[in-house]
Amino acid sequence: MSLILTNSLGGQKEPFVPQDPTHVRIYVCGPTVYNYAHIGNARPAVIFDVLARLLRDRFPAVTYARNFTDVDDKINDAARASGEPIGAITKRYIEAYHADMAALGVLPPSVEPRVTEHIPEIIDLIGRLIAEGHAYEAEGHVLYHVPSFPDYGALSRRTPDEMIAGARIEVAPFKKHPADFVLWKPSTPDLPGWDSSWGRGRPGWHIECSAMIERHLGPRIDIHGGGQDLIFPHHENEIAQGTRATYWLHNGFVTVDGRKMSKSLGNVFLVRDLLSQAPGEAIRYALLSAHYRQPLDWSARALQQARRSLDRLYTTLGDLGNLAHEGADPRPYLETFRAKLDNDLNTPAAIAELFRLARMAQCERSLRIRASLHAAMLAAGAMLGLIQQTPAEWFERNNSHNVDEAEVERLIAERNAARAKRDFVTADQLREQLRELGVVIEDRSDRAIWRKAPA
Repeated sequence: MSLILTNSLGGQKEPFVPQDPTHVRIYVCGPTVYNYAHIGNARPAVIFDVLARLLRDRFPAVTYARNFTDVDDKINDAARASGEPIGAITKRYIEAYHADMAALGVLPPSVEPRVTEHIPEIIDLIGRLIAEGHAYEAEGHVLYHVPSFPDYGALSRRTPDEMIAGARIEVAPFKKHPADFVLWKPSTPDLPGWDSSWGRGRPGWHIECSAMIERHLGPRIDIHGGGQDLIFPHHENEIAQGTRATYWLHNGFVTVDGRKMSKSLGNVFLVRDLLSQAPGEAIRYALLSAHYRQPLDWSARALQQARRSLDRLYTTLGDLGNLAHEGADPRPYLETFRAKLDNDLNTPAAIAELFRLARMAQCERSLRIRASLHAAMLAAGAMLGLIQQTPAEWFERNNSHNVDEAEVERLIAERNAARAKRDFVTADQLREQLRELGVVIEDRSDRAIWRKAPA
């Protein structure tokens, strides 16, 4: 089955056909580094990490670029509020972002460009846009003239009036058209700035990605990704500036208990705070539990469920042990899993298939097939960035109960004897006693197994 993706440019599912089948190029808009990453920032990082894994498994070479916006008015405000140099602000939050994403199992991109390292490319691109009649200088600013690009609005499918309202555009007196947007703006001495033909200044937000894409990936890329909120105006403006991507992919918003994340509501959850409550792998699992194009509702209950689900998968891997059998072949058991992911990156369906493989492995008697299913589970997990620890590591790192294993085994033996006598009252009492010790019992057809309960 070919990889199918929903292209926001047109809104239809399309087979993925790269320009060069030997080298796929993908760019995803990264964070503006003025604060710690919240769960909404983490969703595209995790989603496009899965897509990059899938592409690397299918194509010989993949270049994946994800940028840092390290010059922005929000960064300026943060530096002013803290009294720190701007460079100290961006350095701290870039390092924090790296640590947080690593904890979620997000692999580093191939290229991680920063705006401040690409000012010459930005200035050059602005100059070309002026020469082509798409941009003009006014009072120290350079602005893109939206009417010069007839296809403006094709991505967001908005009317000109809707676009002006949606962008909350400041109608400065020097603009030729209300929708015109800033490519370069002047900087006062206390702000970051670079010399240019239009005076000392700094780039507007939208121009940066177009310049960095051209520098690192070339004039046309296969996939441009980001959150749904970037469709307009950011990605619409990139297209006007000359960014050419065959496929535009956007993930849905993250809500919290059904409400939009907002500082005023106090429901903006930072990744580093969540990591003090749950393992990074559980956060990743929860982020993959909804289809990427749909809204994801974040809740404590969803995170707890993710942790329990991983407990079940790791328990199955622990039961299977280190299986190796001549003739074991995971490929036939991965076909359905791959088909789910290939169908527009359907991670919920792929996770469901992973659990089906786990159930099959639990019931199978053939060592060869069990070994094949075990290998299939690990390969499917690697594609999702899940179950890559050993079961011992998972339960040791993510449970706080200190369990006396000899006492647990003694109580389980007593419980088994009570069940054999059909004394289910005593068996239930012993189960409750084990639960109080921090142990979960799972009865199988031939035995009972136990594991530490989640902390």
